[in-house]
Amino acid sequence: MKIAVIGTGYVGLVTGTCFAETGNTVTCVDIDVEKIKKLSNGEITIYEPGLEKLFLRNQREGRLKFTTSLAEGVKDALLVFLGLPTPPGEDGSADLSAVLKVAEELGKIIKTYKVIVDKSTVPVGTAEKVQKAINANCACEVDVVSNPEFLREGLAVEDFMKPDRVVIGTSSEKAKKILSDLYAPFVRQGNPVIFMDERSAELTKYAANSFLATKISFMNEIAILCEKLGADVDMVRRGIGSDERIGKRFLFPGIGYGGSCFPKDVHALVRSAAEANYNFKILEAVMQVNEKQKVNLIPRIKKYFNEDLKNKKIALWGLAFKPNTDDVREAPALYIINELLNEGAAITAFDPEAMNNVKQILNGKIDLTSSQYDAIKGCDALVIATEWSEFRTPDFERMASVMKNKVIFDGRNVFDPAQMKELGFYYESIGRRIVQ
Repeated sequence: MKIAVIGTGYVGLVTGTCFAETGNTVTCVDIDVEKIKKLSNGEITIYEPGLEKLFLRNQREGRLKFTTSLAEGVKDALLVFLGLPTPPGEDGSADLSAVLKVAEELGKIIKTYKVIVDKSTVPVGTAEKVQKAINANCACEVDVVSNPEFLREGLAVEDFMKPDRVVIGTSSEKAKKILSDLYAPFVRQGNPVIFMDERSAELTKYAANSFLATKISFMNEIAILCEKLGADVDMVRRGIGSDERIGKRFLFPGIGYGGSCFPKDVHALVRSAAEANYNFKILEAVMQVNEKQKVNLIPRIKKYFNEDLKNKKIALWGLAFKPNTDDVREAPALYIINELLNEGAAITAFDPEAMNNVKQILNGKIDLTSSQYDAIKGCDALVIATEWSEFRTPDFERMASVMKNKVIFDGRNVFDPAQMKELGFYYESIGRRIVQ
């Protein structure tokens, strides 16, 4: 099939590349001239494991192309995927201006039947708004479909190529047949393509992310209770995770969720509920818990240093909101850094992929180093904010030799408390006893 993907951000680039991998001809469109120039020259603009190999192969084979011209991109396409940003507004609602602007332009361009697919995370009722915006300028038949993405950053290629389910919202039998054919190569092992109405598909994405965010915040509350009652959250996690009704995933406590999806989607669903005159109390609580959890380590660090962090050198391992991505949107590390700077601390940090993005945000307020060991030289304490694999089994002797104080505040429970005691480190984590 011939496909156009509008928007070359995280969702758009992964979507376009993976569709090309199954033999489709894909043209990706973006208004960012510099980005399109880089992509056309074979320079990938996001970090996502496994994506670059597919990107280069399909570009070389001529199945993956890039343009800044919307008309050129959609001219021959049967399917047009909208992978546009829907950032939160001041009230938490999703900003649909980019989506609706493109829909309006598409209406002026389209001359033959096409399926317009909302791939972005959008509020309930967006498909109807997109259809209306296109129809205002277009006389030909157009079907607008909701096809939310369920991609985990760091595992997006695997998630796209082998989805556990594909959700498609459409009332058109014609569009249903086209999308069934498109997704057939991705579900050969029998995972379901679930068809439903457009509004249900739009709500499904928000419901999924909000439920996962709720599991995370629930476990963070349990971790706090473990600390107060002298229990071990790792034991509790294993005990409840073995129940198949609950499952093992998303039960790891830490310093809160971040990224481009959970914070935005939870907030947007709460806002949508409010617009429908419903107070979504559970999700209100989830947001409150998460905001507190992001800075959970700050009072602990202050207590250890007798409430005085002026001129203390604090090192951070990890800046991205999760491992295997360079995404720092709503990353807990940024909240920790801001609080530490306000207390007068000096900060050094290392992250395998996210430092360029942090550099643009913090503009020289912290020192970024070339290795995890350079970050901890002369530090009074280390904070672990992202659980990158390379942080899990470091050279502890080397750490001890370069740190001023053998003090670690672990926001991701990377190390074993008993081992840290044996090695002579002062070690605090989330929901586990301090072994002294």
